[in-house]
Amino acid sequence: CDTPAGADASMKIYSMIETAKANELDPLKYLSFLLEHRPSAEMSDEELEQFAPWSKLAQETCK
Repeated sequence: CDTPAGADASMKIYSMIETAKANELDPLKYLSFLLEHRPSAEMSDEELEQFAPWSKLAQETCK
């Protein structure tokens, strides 16, 4: 985190972890779930929604 880019990357990871916790998911399972499925900016909003921590797919996969 000794650069602005490093701090930005850390903030994103910490945010994903805390959002997973807030949605009662296992943070490690949720991060693995995201890395396995690799959501991207090219996906539609509907496709991206299934990777949100409150989505049915994430809830079933990451509890």
